[in-house]
Amino acid sequence: MDTTFTDSLLQFALDAVWQAGRITLGHFQTQLSTERKSDNSAVTIADKQAEEKIRQLVMARWPEHGIIGEEYGDINPDAKLKWIIDPIDGTRSFICGVPLYSTLLAVLDGDRAILGVIHLPALNETVYAVRGQGCYWNGRRVHVSSVDKLEDAALLISGLDHFQTPSQAEGWQRLVDATYTQRTWGDAYGYALVATGRAEIMVDPAMHLWDSGPLQVILEEAGGTFTDWKGNPTIHAGESIATNGKLFQQVMDMLQPTHLH
Repeated sequence: MDTTFTDSLLQFALDAVWQAGRITLGHFQTQLSTERKSDNSAVTIADKQAEEKIRQLVMARWPEHGIIGEEYGDINPDAKLKWIIDPIDGTRSFICGVPLYSTLLAVLDGDRAILGVIHLPALNETVYAVRGQGCYWNGRRVHVSSVDKLEDAALLISGLDHFQTPSQAEGWQRLVDATYTQRTWGDAYGYALVATGRAEIMVDPAMHLWDSGPLQVILEEAGGTFTDWKGNPTIHAGESIATNGKLFQQVMDMLQPTHLH
């Protein structure tokens, strides 16, 4: 895929998330009403309006492309290139007036993202990557940290109530015991922290495609890893682990119960 085309995709994506982010800021810290979806996740008018804005922009500029969005489903499911939209990742933070929520956008070519953007409207920060072109944070090239010992690592998670299985919870506890500090700087913000070298490990026991969409390309272009809990690089597993690369094998050893023999 030629760089002129990927450059135009990136510029479009950065503008689209900025416009959507402005919409979210219009509702941020305003005590807006919240609905609960069937899976008990929260949704607000801000989520809906922000996704509508990105959809309108994509359909006007790239009508042949597909769209998969959290709030409004799929368009052109057979398209080679698909835009994956999460208008507000971290809606619970958003509802609480906490500025760590983000607008996520990715472009998939088949199963893999060729472009990913994490836009943090309330922090005025954007982390983004195009495959093969490096990872950038507000326009500056960034890399993961060089920490190579678990006892020096910052370990992140979104919440402590999402474990799907006892073995996930046990693996998490082993990581907690082995690492220097643990924080719930979660959702996509946690992945942004790992990609920009401010934390080393981010763990999610449960993910949707729109949560994961931009994260693998961003982490890999920053020199890190984004995989499922078995170490397979994918955004389709419904779970994820990000590391700075140097700690990848140590993290995997902690998560696999076999290391206890």
